[in-house]
Amino acid sequence: MFRWGQLLIGVLCMAMIANLQYGWTLFVNPISDKYGWSRAAIQIAFTIFVLTETWLVPVEGYLVDKFGPRPVVLGGGLLCGLGWVMNSYADSLTLLYIAAAVSGLGAGAVYGTCVGNALKWFPDRRGLAAGITAAGFGAGSALTILPITAMIKSSGYESAFFYFGIGQGVIVMLAALALLDPNKVMKTLKTAATSLQQSRRDYAPTEVLRKPVFWVMYLMFVMVAAGGLMATAQLAPIAKDFKIADVPVSIMGLALPALTFAMAIDRVLNGLTRPFFGWVSDKIGREQTMFVAFAVEAASIYGLYHLGHNPLAFVLLTGLVFFAWGEIYSLFPSTCADTFGSKFAASNAGMLYTAKGTASLLVPLSSVLVTSSGSWETVFTVAAVMNAVAALMAWFVLRPMRRTFIERARQQGAALEAKDAKSYAGGTA
Repeated sequence: MFRWGQLLIGVLCMAMIANLQYGWTLFVNPISDKYGWSRAAIQIAFTIFVLTETWLVPVEGYLVDKFGPRPVVLGGGLLCGLGWVMNSYADSLTLLYIAAAVSGLGAGAVYGTCVGNALKWFPDRRGLAAGITAAGFGAGSALTILPITAMIKSSGYESAFFYFGIGQGVIVMLAALALLDPNKVMKTLKTAATSLQQSRRDYAPTEVLRKPVFWVMYLMFVMVAAGGLMATAQLAPIAKDFKIADVPVSIMGLALPALTFAMAIDRVLNGLTRPFFGWVSDKIGREQTMFVAFAVEAASIYGLYHLGHNPLAFVLLTGLVFFAWGEIYSLFPSTCADTFGSKFAASNAGMLYTAKGTASLLVPLSSVLVTSSGSWETVFTVAAVMNAVAALMAWFVLRPMRRTFIERARQQGAALEAKDAKSYAGGTA
């Protein structure tokens, strides 16, 4: 039960930083109304946040592996709170962008630490543990969206930034005090055996970057993440162009406009998919789960273009798109730790997580493709093809590569142990 307590602390921290990404959209219009800045200019802050939140995680992961999780999460909570307080005072785009960078640095520190801890605490259930942790970030904003919306209406967006920033930051910092270093504690805890392929050797980040199997995972992560991020960023424009955004849809007695319904379902499924597919991967294997999930994602994206003009189909298919996409945040970290070991799991998973930032740079290309072609067909086709290719790569490329890599590492380790034993015997003869 001890390690489950540590996992829940990580989930709490993830939920507290979720609004930095998922609650941002609530502030865009009020900021634009006050200062007259264009939405495009304001959204640059969001891009800066995503890039600093993802691309600096390897550095923060290195600090976690070296000094433990507590100081990194403490610093991350402080920066998250400071970033939102800065947003409340930002009267220029420059200050808004600086605040986004501060928030992203803090969010990355918390995210990378909590996911890395989950991988270390649960070598026997990495998929489930990483999925539960990632679900805290994916669905963590659900409980606070309504209070933030209410405060923006009653007291202004500045108050919402200020008070929620301080509140969320303080909770993260207090939770950080209860975090322990799994690299030190796990040696005394017994965990159940696993039938999954796992390396018996711990690879340092500099070694991982020289391994082709890492870059295969990175490429697959980018291809799948790009399609999901495109759907997240372009969902409203797609619904508008399909002319179904405000069309009522009724499911199980609940009636809402198609776009509103889709966004509500998407948020729930984007959280549920992470522990679900993580658990499945613990049972049947990482690559097998990737193959199924990515294939479903490819079919869902392709179907959304051809059937999405129907409001009900739009709601159901976007839900399926998000359900088959969000699992990357549990599958890839757990696969990375299985392949390269637990000791440097935070650093190595952090390097792989930068693929999300790389994928985000591809999202604006979807608008370019729509403008040049005059329709969404090319965008949907490219996204579907990328997911289909990733599914095939999981089965036919990553699966045999990982098997060979882990077996070779096992043989090398056995040879070194035999050599050491022989040397020891010779020295005591």
